[in-house]
Amino acid sequence: MSSTLSQPKAPSWLSEFRGFIMRGSVVDLAVGIIIGAAFTGVVNSLVKDIFNPLLGLLIGGIDFTNMFVALNGQHYATLEAAKQAGAPTLNFGLFINAIIQFLIVGFAIFWTIKALMKMRLHQQAAAGPKSEDLLIEIRDLLKAKAE
Repeated sequence: MSSTLSQPKAPSWLSEFRGFIMRGSVVDLAVGIIIGAAFTGVVNSLVKDIFNPLLGLLIGGIDFTNMFVALNGQHYATLEAAKQAGAPTLNFGLFINAIIQFLIVGFAIFWTIKALMKMRLHQQAAAGPKSEDLLIEIRDLLKAKAE
């Protein structure tokens, strides 16, 4: 006796999801997220290894990563020591680092978008007028000629 096994029918949402994922904008978004994640590592290093030491030098040798307040009233030499002791802390130095990182990312995104918009304007200018614009111009010329 032979039995035929039929494939289970795929749910309808699966094909909709596949269509959604394969849309160009979603793929572009995924690529942007991956590049953004890689860029975050660069920005973190820039802030931690370049800006913070320079800024700390300018304001008297302060290390932002060790700017914190221990909420238990104890004094700890470093944030790491406070964490090892299990002390609750307000890490305002790390918050300052986060603000600097945000500003750098915002600045980089601003200039990237500005450059992309400039490229897009150049491409549109090189493409010439749209066919609709030409048709409107022809219509207006014919209308003026008929009058």
